[in-house]
Amino acid sequence: MRILCGLQVLLFLYLFSYHLSAQSPPPPPTNASSLDSLLQDYSFRAFVRPRTGILYDAVTVPPNLTGIKLSAMRLRSGSLRRRGVLSLKQFSIPKGVIVKPYVTRLVFVYQNLANFSQLYYPLSGYDYVAPVVGLLAYDAKNLSAVNLRELEITASKDPIRIDFSDLEPIPQGGGSVVECVSFDSSGKASFSDSIRNTCETERQGHFSVVVKSVPSAPSPAPGGEERKEKKKSSESNSRTWITVGSVLGGLVLLGLLMFLVLRCRKYKKQERMREMERAGETGEALRMTQVGETRAPTAATTRTQPVLETEYAA
Repeated sequence: MRILCGLQVLLFLYLFSYHLSAQSPPPPPTNASSLDSLLQDYSFRAFVRPRTGILYDAVTVPPNLTGIKLSAMRLRSGSLRRRGVLSLKQFSIPKGVIVKPYVTRLVFVYQNLANFSQLYYPLSGYDYVAPVVGLLAYDAKNLSAVNLRELEITASKDPIRIDFSDLEPIPQGGGSVVECVSFDSSGKASFSDSIRNTCETERQGHFSVVVKSVPSAPSPAPGGEERKEKKKSSESNSRTWITVGSVLGGLVLLGLLMFLVLRCRKYKKQERMREMERAGETGEALRMTQVGETRAPTAATTRTQPVLETEYAA
């Protein structure tokens, strides 16, 4: 039982340390490249029983990146080149897409960075009027793999089209011409004309539409202040819930520890009583003697023999 009490205490300490570590989420990625690696892992988790050509939306995203949307689709390279993909969220992929290096199957990962667009793809002198969206390709050989290297996709015939029909309001006083912007793997921005709120590209990457800011009265990105407030509010709420969860979890674990301590102390007290009872039961047995009609214990011998006073007188 003593061993059991010790094991219970050790188990409690392990659970308490695990609780503290679980309540401390890792910091968000520091750059766009590490963000892509993290989102690749979460998007692949959408594949439970995947079927080729079906788009799966990721159920979860990192807790410190709430708002980002992820989807993934597994395809055969040969089928992609012959047929293309008519609709992958906002992307339309034509026939004739070449994948390098060649793989039998690949996974397209769709990203919508929402209110994290400006954070990971800042643009000086421009305002976003749509969130940054990404289309990246990975090898589908191992759907449990992480930190996969991106595949290069190239449209050899018609371009890949990205639909940005649902634009945010253009800031008052800002530029009226909507431009397409694309970012390569190093984060370098390239601008092109937007045709009816549709952008075109020949390669994978991240894309959005922007308008120029007014130099004399620069305004934040559309909804920039509101996004910052929402982000701060979201982070504050997240920290609040984490704190509340940590406190409640700590109280529960503390109560469990007190229960284990009291139980062990009660056991030790009962064990001491049992030892005293066993000591009493195993003591020296006395001989029973009949005294009248009553049986009473008597000692086998006496330590001091009685001596009469007359013997001393003699």
